[in-house]
Amino acid sequence: MAMREDTVFGPIFSRRLGSSLGINLLPQKGKICNFDCIYCECGWNRDGRGDSRLPSVKEVEVALAAKLRACLDAGAGIDSITFSGDGEPTLNPEFPQIIDVTIRLRNEWYPEAKISVLSNATRLFDDGVFEALRKVDNPILKLDAPTDEAVAMINQPQGHYKVAEVVEGMRRFKGEFILQTMFLKGEGFDSSEPTQLKAWMDIVRELRPREIMVYTIDRETPAKGLVKFTEGQMRELVAPLTEEGFRIQIKG
Repeated sequence: MAMREDTVFGPIFSRRLGSSLGINLLPQKGKICNFDCIYCECGWNRDGRGDSRLPSVKEVEVALAAKLRACLDAGAGIDSITFSGDGEPTLNPEFPQIIDVTIRLRNEWYPEAKISVLSNATRLFDDGVFEALRKVDNPILKLDAPTDEAVAMINQPQGHYKVAEVVEGMRRFKGEFILQTMFLKGEGFDSSEPTQLKAWMDIVRELRPREIMVYTIDRETPAKGLVKFTEGQMRELVAPLTEEGFRIQIKG
């Protein structure tokens, strides 16, 4: 089920970002992530260990320039240049330099396109990563659950993880980021459970992100028996935040 993307791929339609040109800073035939999410469309980490080579700054620059040129020649629209791919993009040690190159090429070829990074927010303690994320249009930072115990069930962090530390890292953005949260039900966890939901909403109120992306399962998941929410259910669950003026994008 793992997607295994080229270094630059698409554009593809993203339900949250529109026409999205993807950048994968991880192995083309493998997966590297410090999460092992039960819902990950790229599959389990153990199934993606056949390749561990990361693309360099120069390789990303060459591939991105060629793709942008081809898209422009074809008249293809690009709403977002999006760092996603097979794992956590900020794990590439050259992530800050790659962001600088991407900004320069975007300005040259598609100045109206946004630059987005989908991140699990685990490396915000690294000043280089933090400053790079501050430069992009859409730093989209994940928090799927409000407690360490729930995160352990849903995201299965590979190493040290504390919700409080991640929230502290997000606080450094002073609201200039997008919070993304997956709503789902599984063994031992339910995003709609009142105590969990209230604790998550309290974190939202504390951080006050400029936008919240609430979404649910869209593709086959490595863990079986997971239950998705409908858009209507999610809209009802986050209604208190909507009424308080938070900007919330809901995708089923």
